[in-house]
Amino acid sequence: MRQDDQPWRDPSLDPHARADALIAAMTIREKIAQLVGVWVGAGADGGEVAPHQHELEDSIDLEALLPDGLGQLTRPFGTAPVDPALGALSLARSQRRIAAANRFGIPALAHEECLAGFAAWGATAYPVPLSWGATFDPELIREMATAIGRDLRSVGIHQGLAPVLDVVRDARWGRVEETIGEDPYLVATIATSYVRGLESAGIVATLKHFAGYAASRAGRNLAPVSMGPRERADVVLPPFEMAVREGRPRSVMHAYTDTDGIPSAADPDLLTGLLRERWGFTGTVVADYFGIAFLKLLHGVAADWTDAALTALASGVDVELPTVKTFGRPLLDGLLDGRIDEDLVDRALRRVLVQKVQLGLLDPDWSPVPSALAGLDGAAGEEAALLGRIDLDGPANRALAERIAEAAVVLVRNDGTLPLDRPQRIALVGPNADTAQALLGCYSFPVHVGSLHPDLPPGIELPTLLQRVREEFPGAQVVTAAGTGIDTGDTSGLAEAVAAARDADVAVLALGDRAGLFGRGTSGEGCDAESLELPGAQRTLLDALLDTGTPVVLVLLAGRPYALGRAVTEAAAVVQAFFPGEEGARAATGVLSGRVNPSGRLPISIPARPGGQPAGYLAPRLAQAGSVSSTDPTPAYGFGHGLGYTEFSWSEPVVTRDRTDTGGEFELLLTVANTGHRAGHEVVQLYLHDPVASVVQPVQRLVGYHRLALKPGERARLRITVPADLASFTGRAGRRIVEPGDLELRLAASSTDVRHTVALRLTGAVREVDHTRRLHPSFRAE
Repeated sequence: MRQDDQPWRDPSLDPHARADALIAAMTIREKIAQLVGVWVGAGADGGEVAPHQHELEDSIDLEALLPDGLGQLTRPFGTAPVDPALGALSLARSQRRIAAANRFGIPALAHEECLAGFAAWGATAYPVPLSWGATFDPELIREMATAIGRDLRSVGIHQGLAPVLDVVRDARWGRVEETIGEDPYLVATIATSYVRGLESAGIVATLKHFAGYAASRAGRNLAPVSMGPRERADVVLPPFEMAVREGRPRSVMHAYTDTDGIPSAADPDLLTGLLRERWGFTGTVVADYFGIAFLKLLHGVAADWTDAALTALASGVDVELPTVKTFGRPLLDGLLDGRIDEDLVDRALRRVLVQKVQLGLLDPDWSPVPSALAGLDGAAGEEAALLGRIDLDGPANRALAERIAEAAVVLVRNDGTLPLDRPQRIALVGPNADTAQALLGCYSFPVHVGSLHPDLPPGIELPTLLQRVREEFPGAQVVTAAGTGIDTGDTSGLAEAVAAARDADVAVLALGDRAGLFGRGTSGEGCDAESLELPGAQRTLLDALLDTGTPVVLVLLAGRPYALGRAVTEAAAVVQAFFPGEEGARAATGVLSGRVNPSGRLPISIPARPGGQPAGYLAPRLAQAGSVSSTDPTPAYGFGHGLGYTEFSWSEPVVTRDRTDTGGEFELLLTVANTGHRAGHEVVQLYLHDPVASVVQPVQRLVGYHRLALKPGERARLRITVPADLASFTGRAGRRIVEPGDLELRLAASSTDVRHTVALRLTGAVREVDHTRRLHPSFRAE
């Protein structure tokens, strides 16, 4: 059946030659079957997965479909709880069945969500991407992605739907927790490292959402995007550009949204002209779930399902996910009646088959049995023997999750109360004090899928903040009270919470979010906020505790930043943890005790007021406070801010090259010393200020950073080289340029804590640059 003597089975041939040989032998039905996924086990009522699902998913006769083949299997582990070993066995059996049913023996490519870890029952729940950004540590995130990739690969998965490269433009957007932050350079560097890690494990990384999804109007999910070409080019696209160039991902997912009236799935200039022809991307473009059908249903740019298929295919979308709709019968009808050119199908099919060849799925020795099942008794027989035999949350994973959480916790404010000095009585108060869900983001399995199965255990250990506080302070009496709910508005528990705080040496107040989907949470997909006020009655609880006179340490377990009101000036300390994962409570309590010296930095500003959005640090002068407006968008704590338990001194920089032409580079020396009494991390941040440019520029923007680990008394001398390319921007003619003139390089501990300002000058003519320009400064220790 597999025709092993055919050229598409020959590993010695070029993957494109193998794909072309196979395409030449395929019927139209067999071709389009490779361009779709099938979501086995997902209901069609729209309740558990997505709105409109009942309109976007047709009933599928798998027996009738399989003889033509199948492109992808959608979320075999992430649809319902399944023991990992049984899931791997089931997937192997499905793959054997799929390959046996079609005349070429082609198996499906299986994909899963992996935004905060492999979204499977029993798999490690790592911190969410906003916490990745808070680490300012690309190498640590690469290590995490490699571990996630190994777990995916071990059970037979080929593609991971991560990372998210959207740059936050409005913190009210529900999916802020899925992003890395509000700065393009931070997002780009962290995401590129994640891509490298996932791909190094043999998993196809998927960049999403291409492009502009997070810039929707009023922070509403799937709302239109109103942005000019320069904002798109200079803020939204650079993370994708860097990831494509340096991370070498093999897949990109189009965004749901339209930009200035053009949906991403219907934009050939974006998906083909920019992504492929200019940047050189050669992988597959996959649809965000139901995104092709949305061209008809939500965007109104397609007359029927066939028109939607044609529009997406012509624009550059190769694979319809999550299941068959427009690329099924509607695409076939368009081919048969001549509305759709078969060459478009062949173009997408070639990309799909080349990827399958590269994954080894067409090799003669391909086996559906993944590495995790190799040698396990019962793999081909008794299923009971496999239960519990695959561990996707082993000690190494948990230790890594803890390291990331520790690096991501941000000490925002501290009047000297932290670290706590042997308190005798701790009042742990708040709706997030004793709930494991407070640690997890929307795309973690226990929230995304497990919430639909409330009687099932989460499959992993999830110690709450209360449990960890009792462990961290064994000599203290710990009393607890919820005070209120996350978003209930109920204040009946305030008196109990206040009484607990009054009688304590310190009150630890745990506030924040509950992740969920489409309104079932205060953070997550479809859980957008009208303002950045703390949800429900949490602000009332905060004020009540501040009134007690007991020192209040505010611990925020959240998916977005919130306005903190009086806590900015009256809280003893503020600790921010963005959904820090399964070991997040231990990391946070380690900061409280001083066992962990906090080193996280804010990847997104904390607002001073709940209204007035959007307001981010990456803004021009007119977007900042001034006498012409009665509103003030100045944040309470700016991008890049974070405190620790040691002190660092920065020497006056020695500038060895402060003038260069528009094709050159600047150079300077900086010495950073740990002048405190314990080891710690400092993050040297470089911001560029362009005083006069031909188009409006942000007042400052991050162009580089370097995380230093220094022991007490240790110092590091850094030689910093800054290419002139980093001063480039999109000019009036729509091309990226470097202009001559004066610049300022700000060496800073945060966007609001500039330690030194260096005057620079670019000479010569205006220089045009492209995607091959230099993207990074260099930091070299001497």
